[in-house]
Amino acid sequence: MATTKTIKPTESELEILQILWKKGNASVREVHEELLQTKEAGYTTTLKLMQIMHEKGLVKRDDSIKTHIYQASVSKEKTQKHLLNKMIDTVFGGSPGELVMQALGNHKASAEELEEIQKILDNLKKQ
Repeated sequence: MATTKTIKPTESELEILQILWKKGNASVREVHEELLQTKEAGYTTTLKLMQIMHEKGLVKRDDSIKTHIYQASVSKEKTQKHLLNKMIDTVFGGSPGELVMQALGNHKASAEELEEIQKILDNLKKQ
C-alpha cells in the first residue's frame, strides 16, 4: 500500500508505532510485551491491531519466517508533522503561537530546550 496517503493512526496504533520506531523491527509478541509495561492489553488485540495497521499501510510485515516481523512503514517525523498540523488547525484555530504558549505554560522546558526554541525564534525573526 502506498504511504503517500494521509497518515491517520489511532491512539493505540500510535503506541505501537512508537515501539516500532524505537525497536526498528519487532514481532507481535515483542510489541505486546512493551505495551504491557504501560497498560493492560490482550495479545490477540495487539495482533489484530497490527494486522489492521498492515492493511492500512502503517507497518510492513515480513512473513517469510514463522514469526512475522513488523516494521513501521511511516516515518516518525512525517507522522508527528501531520498530527501536529492537524492539532494546530483543529484545536488551536490555526495558530502555532497558541500551541507553543499552551505547551510552555503547562510543561517545564529544560534549559537546553529553551535555548533551542530561542534559536528557532531568532531564525524566524530573520526571515
